[in-house]
Amino acid sequence: MEANKVKELITAGLTVSHVEVADTTGTGDHFSAVVVSDDFKELSLVEQHQLVYKTLGNHLTNEIHALQLKTFSKSAWEKINLED
Repeated sequence: MEANKVKELITAGLTVSHVEVADTTGTGDHFSAVVVSDDFKELSLVEQHQLVYKTLGNHLTNEIHALQLKTFSKSAWEKINLED
């Protein structure tokens, strides 16, 4: 699977303001992702990750073997970027 396809699946399943996906090994089965969405407001980190996993469905067990996630609400993302 290509990183763009992972990004498309996440974008289709969540209201996102920013998504970055990278293939970390070049093999199409290990990815890292940064997902910024107000869907994450008031959710725990585990719940945020579960929302992202849900958007990937069966791809997560069949094609994606590893996914490193960083999830943020829009306000948390803006705060982090202001500090840079």
